[in-house]
Amino acid sequence: MEDALYDSAAMGDFAAIDLGREPAPDETTICKYRHLIEVADLGDKLFTAVNRHPSTKGIKLGVGTIMDATILDQEPGRQAQA
Repeated sequence: MEDALYDSAAMGDFAAIDLGREPAPDETTICKYRHLIEVADLGDKLFTAVNRHPSTKGIKLGVGTIMDATILDQEPGRQAQA
């Protein structure tokens, strides 16, 4: 999670962390927070609230598959390698 916050601006925005002003929480901090959520039995409530939020913004979520359809150039006469 810590790496994801540094690698993705979207993750930093989602977590409301300005990495220019404060460091990302380390793994220990995240694990302690997760443990507090489990002890207080808030996991299901948080999951429900987080999943409800997109629909209030008109966003429809579903299940699907992501496929990469990138077309790559290849030299003529050369075999593709698996």
